Amino acid sequence: MVIANELLVIIYTLGIILLVLLIILAIKAINAMTKVERIIDNVEGKVKSLDGIFNIIDITTDKLSMMSDSIFNTLYNFVLNIFSKIRNKEEVEDE
Repeated sequence: MVIANELLVIIYTLGIILLVLLIILAIKAINAMTKVERIIDNVEGKVKSLDGIFNIIDITTDKLSMMSDSIFNTLYNFVLNIFSKIRNKEEVEDE
């Protein structure tokens, strides 16, 4: 019986130590999560400040793409017209 009582005291003591350690670890985990949340909020704010710049860059590239497409189409039609006139002249001369 003496051994059983001593084992119960040891088990209860270890249980209390384990409970205290788990509480300490939980508090440290909560503090770490709070720090991570602050860092994430800071990064999110910086990313939002860059969104305007990225929108401007996106709009600018779209406008440049439209301009280059229209210039290319104009040049293509011009060259096509020149070659069609040359081809028509050759057909007229052949007849």
